Amino acid sequence: MLSLRTLRPTGLRGRLVITFTVVAVTASVLVAGIAYQLVRQELLRRVEQAEVTDVRNVLERITLPVGTTDLLWPSGASVTESDLNAIVESLAAPDRQVVVRHGTKERATQGSSFRVAQIPVEMRRQALTRLVKQRRIIDGEPYLVIGTQVQRERLGRERPTDISVYVFVSLRDEERTLANLRTALLQAGSITLVIAIGVALVSARSVLLPVRRLGAAARDLGAGKLDTRLPVHGKDELAHLTATFNETAAALEQTVSELRALEAMSRRFVADVSHELRTPLAAMTAVTDVLQEEAERLPEDMGQAVRLVVQEIDRLRVLVDDLIEASRFDSGTAVLSRDTVDVRDAIDECLKVRSWGEGITLDVPLGLTFSLDPRRFDVIMANLVGNALRHGAPPVVVTVRRRSDGLWVTVRDHGDGIPEEALPHVFDRFYKAEAGRSRSEGSGLGLAIAKANAELHGGTLTVENADPGALFTLWIPAP
Repeated sequence: MLSLRTLRPTGLRGRLVITFTVVAVTASVLVAGIAYQLVRQELLRRVEQAEVTDVRNVLERITLPVGTTDLLWPSGASVTESDLNAIVESLAAPDRQVVVRHGTKERATQGSSFRVAQIPVEMRRQALTRLVKQRRIIDGEPYLVIGTQVQRERLGRERPTDISVYVFVSLRDEERTLANLRTALLQAGSITLVIAIGVALVSARSVLLPVRRLGAAARDLGAGKLDTRLPVHGKDELAHLTATFNETAAALEQTVSELRALEAMSRRFVADVSHELRTPLAAMTAVTDVLQEEAERLPEDMGQAVRLVVQEIDRLRVLVDDLIEASRFDSGTAVLSRDTVDVRDAIDECLKVRSWGEGITLDVPLGLTFSLDPRRFDVIMANLVGNALRHGAPPVVVTVRRRSDGLWVTVRDHGDGIPEEALPHVFDRFYKAEAGRSRSEGSGLGLAIAKANAELHGGTLTVENADPGALFTLWIPAP
């Protein structure tokens, strides 16, 4: 089921249009309603006033040649049916019907179906003392009912007679006029609604267009287009916002440019230092090879010192090589040279060169070939297996499978695993999870370089705890 929250417009454009339309329609309805009520009241008031005045004038002009000369109306005993008929004929009109009652006698306009019994008792009671009027719906038609008692004048004073007059004035024409007015107001309201929606759309567009431009400019800025700027038009709030955006973008561009310059200098410095260290390292490595051969024949203290120097020089050589490799990725000069490789042979060669074999189990199908960069695949496997040997516990299981979406390689050790707080940082440069692991002898760049090589292939490298141990998963998509 759709909830009100689901149906509620969430866009600023929709809310602006709806709000503007609701305000316009509400104002239109209020104005039309007030105008209709004023016209209706004035129209009915004029009809009532004209009909009441006409009834009074007719009653005042009527004279009957009955009774004494000082009577405007004859006494009850002398009123005849012809007198009642004369009153009815005097008050009758095309849209007006009359009912006259005298005692038990009742006369009405010819062909009329109206009777005094149709008039409420309360109105009849009030008509005995004064002229009353009331709008009523009779047989589905609107009527103005006027009731009064005929007065007679004797010796300068008006006295009531037993004659009651009820006039039924049809309001059909007025109701038709009001119906036409309602139709006209409804049509005007419909036109107003269309105009309101059109104006709302135009207004929303004029308001939202700068906002959309700001949004697009912000996305461009986030995508690295730091030279993005917007023209400033006018002096309203949106213009101030646009000017503020331009100022912020300019400040951001300057800051990022400075940071990029510093980062480039840092990378260049690391690359230059790494390259400069290669020459002395090569000479030191040659010397340490000789010293290592003589270490066994040297005194114990000197032999231990020589072995320590050889070990540290090897670590320095690995660090320099890793720094040079990282600088290639940072500078964007790292390239991929794919070749069809026997995956098992490549992994065997990687382990053999590094004299790794004990405590490692391979689960690789024979004859499995795949298109990848052999050197970079060797770097990935060396870092993953070396990391498992240094920080985990045997056996280290290497599993390779080829699936429809590419090559999947997992490397799992059976140690204590990686602390949960360290998992998000495993591939960070120079990050070492020392809790629960022995002191690292690596450079702190191996896993970062392995991940960069995997991404250079278009793949991924992830890690998770497998209980026991840590599980690294390499995926390389088929080219």
